[in-house]
Amino acid sequence: MEPLKNDSFLRALLRQPVDRTPVWMMRQAGRYLPEYRRVREQAGSFMNLCTNPELACEVTIQPIDRYRLDAAILFSDILTVPDAMGLGLRFLEGEGPRFDKVIASAEDIRQLPIPDPEVELRYVPDAVRLIKQNLHQRVPLIGFSGSPWTLATYMIEGGSSREFQKAKGLMYDRPELAHQLLGKLADSVAAYLNAQLAAGVDAVMVFDTWGGALTAEQYRLFSLDYAQRVLDQLKLRPDGRRIPAILFTKGGGLWLEAMADSGYDALGLDWTIDIGAARSRVGHRVALQGNLDPVVLYASQETIRTEVGKVLASFGHGSGHVFNLGHGVHPAIDPEHVGAMIEAVHEYSPAYHAGA
Repeated sequence: MEPLKNDSFLRALLRQPVDRTPVWMMRQAGRYLPEYRRVREQAGSFMNLCTNPELACEVTIQPIDRYRLDAAILFSDILTVPDAMGLGLRFLEGEGPRFDKVIASAEDIRQLPIPDPEVELRYVPDAVRLIKQNLHQRVPLIGFSGSPWTLATYMIEGGSSREFQKAKGLMYDRPELAHQLLGKLADSVAAYLNAQLAAGVDAVMVFDTWGGALTAEQYRLFSLDYAQRVLDQLKLRPDGRRIPAILFTKGGGLWLEAMADSGYDALGLDWTIDIGAARSRVGHRVALQGNLDPVVLYASQETIRTEVGKVLASFGHGSGHVFNLGHGVHPAIDPEHVGAMIEAVHEYSPAYHAGA
């Protein structure tokens, strides 16, 4: 296979020299793009879009065609694994994800299968293979999964939650059951990501969306330990080269040092922490990804450019920074404002890599 035409994203994750800061966005293939909305309408439902490799390929590449981005991310959803475990995932308009079955007992956990990613989840590695063919090595492709803890919250609550009453109740009252569920999920996530790696993704990312809902002690026991269990099983050196792995814990700024010791190559930061302060805390142990507040993209293009400059200046000189939002791009954002952010990164960041 020919080498990547642009590998700055991978080099930055491994803290190798780059000539400018690479940039991509969480949810970069999404409803803010009119071309995405057309394909979503064609698909008929969000799940139909996720499970159709041809359509998933098309929307994955749309933002790469529109913007000067340095990575593509597989179009899928973090909840595909519990869906493949037989819980029956549905997306309700205005309400978000819902499962037909919920996890409420030891027997429910015992009966959960570990899905075969080339059988129950075959549409995902199929999409990866198709995307890699159609990207023509322009930029790297990121594969991903939800973290075990985040998946568990949805499976126990039956959908989205603000209080996590059932999930945290199980964690405190029946910790042995929570650990059984999380162990099964960690092994399932590892198998799922390994299938994506075998299909050709160039980096992997674990989305720990709800790790920040935990206390410091519970975060380490019920979230970070299982993110490490996933990492320990990943086949990240297929031909001697290191495939980078990113851990993103929303609300995880309190635990950066522990996260930096977990073995992941990079940490995603939300917008609630100063990236320069984060860099001073973790030193050279990991790269950092982030962390412009997504709401900034509602502001004027001049303001967007100013805020991009602040994030770059806060991180400072040298490699190890991947520019991103602190969470996903909102559906109502003007695509021109996204373009202004990306072009500002291209314009301002080379000064921080002089002599690289």
